[in-house]
Amino acid sequence: MAEITFDDFLAVDIRAGTVIRAEPFPEARKPAIKLWIDFGPEIGERKTSAQITDHYDPDGLLGRKVMAVVNFPPRQIGPFMSEVLVLGVADAQGATVLLAPDHEVPNGGRMH
Repeated sequence: MAEITFDDFLAVDIRAGTVIRAEPFPEARKPAIKLWIDFGPEIGERKTSAQITDHYDPDGLLGRKVMAVVNFPPRQIGPFMSEVLVLGVADAQGATVLLAPDHEVPNGGRMH
């Protein structure tokens, strides 16, 4: 894997947010859930699609804190425009487990 500089790291804007709405995304090619995430007053609400159905269902995601890259350009995913990238790690079976802070942090808090 290529090394990056500290400035490269700073260019990726990763923030904490709270899931305020979640819906199934049956139109997606792979099973996914649509998420609307509150990143606080500076960034506001952003939406995304995430292939996280192995461990999560829409109702269980409401109120959950997540981490996401907020400065990627929007990306069209079928009929849905994804505005952020939620972050996760694959478990032993390859299913995504969401990354989240282990203490309460404000929406919009930047990872550093």
